[in-house]
Amino acid sequence: MKVHVATYGCSANQASSETMMGTIWKMGHELVDRQHAEVVVLNTCTVKAATEQKILHEIHRLGTDGIEVVVAGCMPQVQLGDILQSNPDAHILGVNSISSIGKILESIENYSREEIPGTKKNFEIITSKPSGFLNTTRIRFNPNIHICQISQGCNYGCAYCIVRAARGQLISFDPDLIVEDIRTAVSEGCGEIWLTSQDNGQYGMDIGIRLPELLEMVTSIPGNFIVRVGMINPFSILPILDDLIKAFENDKIYKLLHLPIQSASEDVLKWMNRFYSMSDVDDIILRLRTAFPDLTLFTDVIVGFPGEKKSDFNKSVEWVKKYKPDKVNISRYTPRPHTKALEYRNIDSRIIVKRSNELHRVCETVKLESKKHTVGWQGKVFVSKKAKVNGVMARTASYKPVVIPECKLSLGQWYRVEITDTTPGYFLGRIAE
Repeated sequence: MKVHVATYGCSANQASSETMMGTIWKMGHELVDRQHAEVVVLNTCTVKAATEQKILHEIHRLGTDGIEVVVAGCMPQVQLGDILQSNPDAHILGVNSISSIGKILESIENYSREEIPGTKKNFEIITSKPSGFLNTTRIRFNPNIHICQISQGCNYGCAYCIVRAARGQLISFDPDLIVEDIRTAVSEGCGEIWLTSQDNGQYGMDIGIRLPELLEMVTSIPGNFIVRVGMINPFSILPILDDLIKAFENDKIYKLLHLPIQSASEDVLKWMNRFYSMSDVDDIILRLRTAFPDLTLFTDVIVGFPGEKKSDFNKSVEWVKKYKPDKVNISRYTPRPHTKALEYRNIDSRIIVKRSNELHRVCETVKLESKKHTVGWQGKVFVSKKAKVNGVMARTASYKPVVIPECKLSLGQWYRVEITDTTPGYFLGRIAE
């Protein structure tokens, strides 16, 4: 069969899609673009209402066009009724069941051969425990980047978060299997390893081996590679901060901290059910920036959470101006099913749009101002992937993006460059003499 896999959402979903594509390829099916597909696998995300509505429309459209559709990812776990209302013939693959994509396709193929005119059957596989996430055949979106999911689920309950309902309680994957997975990826030529999960800081809370220990095991693998540690919440980094700083001293780890604050208002954090104070956040950043002066800081901010006053929003704006994060993921709050915040009274959407636009402007100004100081810098960068237009995208040791145009550099290698200019999203560089 001709199969297309469409991916929405986080890097964990990207890894799942790579694994499913590997299975599809091993079974002898043909991976094609969407317009030529007989079967479309939608690996879904339901964090935002706009994404959910886009996916539901696509599920309906595919059914109307007579295309077999398999709905995977988070949505089947929490919005099965919405999916089947959009397309009663949609096939369902639970978020823990990616290793069963072959069974779904086999069932579709067998049923198509025996189909009785006027009848239709949909297939469903939903399991409670994750399986098939590590040490599988992959077809990677980028041949130099290996995305390794280290756990499934979360032990906390932020009031706005539907992912906790979709992925369940924390299940940390066996560290030896993680190391084996990464070792194989390095042997296959991957130079950049992404560690991903719902919250990397929670890794090992259920098995007694925490993230710093895992990082020591991973960085002990022989080979030329570098590790990007994904998002860590403030409440999960606090118990491991000392050991994490020590682990980050290894040259095989990007000096990148993705620390979502969501709001700089203590009142809003309380309503969000976030278990930390802004003084905790400030201490985390201070300690990491002291240890790694060139640290790259990413954060996430939700604008317009129920109850957020202008004074609360202003605290987030001032925090961004003070700490100058390199990247801010801004989300306009939308109520999600299965969450505590669904009970709260929402803010006028026009106010949310206005605040979001204001924060975007502040972030762009902050990024450009901070980037200007880096023009003229010389140092080593790690070539991560091909650039979208021409040349390559490289990263400094602190994960700052540098596009080097009109060049043919090898992926997974270090080169000395000079940064010559900047844009809001990345630096421009050239090979240094």
